[in-house]
Amino acid sequence: VQLVESGGGLVQAGGSLRLSCSTSGFTFDDYAIGWFRQAPGKGREGVACLSYSDGRTDYANSVKGRFTISSDNAKNTVYLQMTDLKPGDTAVYSCAADLRDLLCPEDAMDYWGKGTLVTVSS
Repeated sequence: VQLVESGGGLVQAGGSLRLSCSTSGFTFDDYAIGWFRQAPGKGREGVACLSYSDGRTDYANSVKGRFTISSDNAKNTVYLQMTDLKPGDTAVYSCAADLRDLLCPEDAMDYWGKGTLVTVSS
């Protein structure tokens, strides 16, 4: 199983970015993909999760209404559309696979990508 993130970069506050998580090697029908972030000097935080079994989604309160998780199954890619970005969103964003489809518990994710840096300037 491999997960590779892309799409990070520098953006001004109020701007938008779309992150991509390209996945490969899955042989399971039911799993979930989650996005997590870790800001400098802080712990990792779950941001959003998408279940492939039934389409359930879950978001951190801090990003509800601003971030949207979606997938393109033909491309084996999960996206995180981020709008109205704030300096507090600055972090390394990583995607991870939850092979038990438990809606992405951070301490039980099975595979992780290396992450992509998002920097939001004020």
